[in-house]
Amino acid sequence: MSKVKIQGHASGTGIFTVTAPNTSTDRTITLPDATGTLLNSDGDGSSLSGITSTLAGLTDVTVSASDPTVSTNPSATGHLWVNKTSGETYICSDATAGANVWKNMGDGSDNIETTYSIEYLVIAGGGGQGQYSANSSYYSGGGGAGGLRNSYSSEASGGGGSSETAFTATKATAYTITVGAAGTNNNAGTSTSGSDSSLHTTTSVGGGKAQTTTGTGTGGFAGGCGGGGTGGSGSTGTSPGGAGTANQGYAGGTVTFSVGTPGGAGGGGAGGVGASFTAASSQPASGVGGVGVASAITGSSITYCVGGTGYRAWAGATSGNTSGYSNDANLGHGGTAGNANTISGSSGIVVLRMLDANYSGTTTGSPTVTTNVGSSGYTVVKFTGSGTYTG
Repeated sequence: MSKVKIQGHASGTGIFTVTAPNTSTDRTITLPDATGTLLNSDGDGSSLSGITSTLAGLTDVTVSASDPTVSTNPSATGHLWVNKTSGETYICSDATAGANVWKNMGDGSDNIETTYSIEYLVIAGGGGQGQYSANSSYYSGGGGAGGLRNSYSSEASGGGGSSETAFTATKATAYTITVGAAGTNNNAGTSTSGSDSSLHTTTSVGGGKAQTTTGTGTGGFAGGCGGGGTGGSGSTGTSPGGAGTANQGYAGGTVTFSVGTPGGAGGGGAGGVGASFTAASSQPASGVGGVGVASAITGSSITYCVGGTGYRAWAGATSGNTSGYSNDANLGHGGTAGNANTISGSSGIVVLRMLDANYSGTTTGSPTVTTNVGSSGYTVVKFTGSGTYTG
């Protein structure tokens, strides 16, 4: 049986007193089977090598002047990281090597992780317009608007589609952005479709090209398909418009001809079908283009992807249909057909929107970058030409 020894100090003169508590219950104090020094009730623990007095001394806590990164690689989840400069505090919820996830535990929203969401607007180039020479016997349907795909807020995509799911970007990964050009017209009645636009694997289809024929033709001409279909044109029977692309744009209008002056229907827009045209002896105006869709992803509301207006032929005509629109670049509108007053289709655009804290600042292609957009602080990146964005 072990023995208990109380040994006085050789040079001390004080009296060491052990006082029993005021209790009627038996008490037992079991001493540890180790050599050491008892901690004073008023001590700071500095003499005990197993106890640290600072957070930085703990094995599962890091105190640093900067934030952790996705490649900090702590030994396990639950590691605490304190940025002593900003006061932000993070906890590691995923310790996968090179792909850590650090959750912000304070007022900040800037979690540190390998992926983040980017809202986007992808608009293709509008279809080319119809004939615009001085030959008044030509007539044409309007060009189709470029396809419109949208994931911003609760805004709609084209063709009646709903808002899409935001794009998930991985940090340090480069993504290709392609901005589609507008369709063209060669001044001899031949148009081309607009070109596709894309963000990585998200693609919007270029608008359908306008179909042109002459007043002496014997057959109808159906519109070309695209993001928004082109309007039909014809001098006999019925000429349907081209189909739109699901969830991107609507179809072009239909031409019905039996008497009167031939003409063209409106091209399909992102927000509506192009207006049809029915020939009559009173020479009605050709069909106007389908309406576009507005988006505020850039911070202000802009209408994109209006369908082009058709053109009707009549003796002595000196100008085309003037009920089109002002077609600035990078709006995805379809070309308006006509004689002297045609309006070319417009090129597309790709817009990215993300939290300021997530924007990497690494791009090619010279996009326009605007920071601190909206009350929550977003960065908007507008590509009007092709390039890349690196997460």
